[in-house]
Amino acid sequence: MNRHRPIPVLVFLFGVAACLGGLGHPAGALAQATWPAEEAGVSFELDVMPILTARGCNMGACHGKARGQNGFQLSLLGFDPEFDYAALTKEARGRRVFPAAPDRSLLTLKASARLAHGGGQRIEPSGRDEQTLLRWIASGMPRRLADEPKLESVRVTPTELRMKPGDSLAMKVEAVYSNGQVVDVTARSSYQSNESGIVAVDDTGLIQAGPIPGEATIMARYMGLIATCNVLIPLAGEVPADLYADLPRHNFIDDLVWKKLQSLGITPSAPTDDSRFLRRAFIDIIGRVPTPDEVRQFTADTTPEKRAALVDSLLERPEYADHWANKWADLLRPNPYRVGLKATLNYDAWIRDSFRKNKPYDQFVRELVTAEGSTWENGAATLFRDRRDPDEIGTLVSQLFLGVRLDCAKCHHHPFEKWGQEHFYSFAAYFARVGRKGTGLSPPISGGEEIVMAGKKGDVSHPLTGEVLAPQPLFGEARQPAEDEDRRHALAEWITSDDNHYFREVIANRIWADMMGRGLVEPVDDLR
Repeated sequence: MNRHRPIPVLVFLFGVAACLGGLGHPAGALAQATWPAEEAGVSFELDVMPILTARGCNMGACHGKARGQNGFQLSLLGFDPEFDYAALTKEARGRRVFPAAPDRSLLTLKASARLAHGGGQRIEPSGRDEQTLLRWIASGMPRRLADEPKLESVRVTPTELRMKPGDSLAMKVEAVYSNGQVVDVTARSSYQSNESGIVAVDDTGLIQAGPIPGEATIMARYMGLIATCNVLIPLAGEVPADLYADLPRHNFIDDLVWKKLQSLGITPSAPTDDSRFLRRAFIDIIGRVPTPDEVRQFTADTTPEKRAALVDSLLERPEYADHWANKWADLLRPNPYRVGLKATLNYDAWIRDSFRKNKPYDQFVRELVTAEGSTWENGAATLFRDRRDPDEIGTLVSQLFLGVRLDCAKCHHHPFEKWGQEHFYSFAAYFARVGRKGTGLSPPISGGEEIVMAGKKGDVSHPLTGEVLAPQPLFGEARQPAEDEDRRHALAEWITSDDNHYFREVIANRIWADMMGRGLVEPVDDLR
């Protein structure tokens, strides 16, 4: 379907009624930004689109929804400037913008409520936003300026904040451009708290500490870029520093925990008794409670290092391999109705054998991501019998091993994520040339054997532009695989490299959650 098709005038006059509607700042609430200067040209991407975003025009509840609103569609949160430019300047027979008489353009007449507008008044009549839009229209609606800089980054002030319950403070958000210019965009940014019960933030960037002590992160978004401010609200009262200095330290994790508790003003609990420690260690590590004999033996032991020795002994037990293999089987979720019972059992056996052999985690991941061969002989290959589409495999791999959720990016940018469709499909391209050869009737529905191999053909295209995308990592750099090489090997090297902090952070967070009942980051596979 042609997304840029002309719209009859009468349909448009009604359809544009919701233009510039949705969530955003009340009319007149925006502080005047320093960009653009009155004598400067007006940029579509740097000036016009931030207004549309700040006023809520391209929100999911308005014109940013999948089919737009009343015949007028914008890309969600402005992530497709080309589409938005065409929607404003070429659709509806040019009625939305009228360069011969800019003040008669429906874009400003509706937004200022001079004409009836379903979204209400979104910009102040004769205010700075309207003047910016009118100057852009009067100049012929240029797509780009000759010397237009690029938005490179967004930064917030402060980046860390210590508050008391009931305190408030206004954030400042600045956009940094390629020409060195720094612009205050506080009033045209969007904000979100990951723990609004601890710290809330309004749509002007005002941070408000709640009554509950704790820690929260405020995210500020401007034109697809994100910056954060970490806020700490400690418990009232002072805890003597000597108390923390005297705490036992068995490893660097203890140092980090005591430091965090001290910053929050939390007094550590006393060590638990032997019987509770024993029960907790057994359940967490091998998935069962200790027997009466094991309880008596442990409580009677007077060795100073008996707790560390217990943990080491539990990790050597076969129950440990089975217990943690069950967890990974749940994460990988092989579907016996798609892959057959024999392939499912081989998959399960490969996972259990990996734990029994104490296989290094990076090796476990590399073998899985690059698996090939028969699903009846190499259980890891069952992953590619169960997950058959490149985008499906890419979504699973990124979430499990990187803590990056790409589901939203398949269709659009998420409001508080940095991943878009180009990231999604470039990452999926690593799996575009996975070949399969089945035996038996109608694989994969049958339980027959299937051979997974490196194919020679297969590409992934961007769904909007049709551009064939080369395989690319989500961040950082990875070597480009040779044309005749299995692309998955380059991906596996990048995932497990020492430079990839997501890889180690997500597994540490997952184990912490299994042991403590809650991850350092929740959800455990969402390290945005």
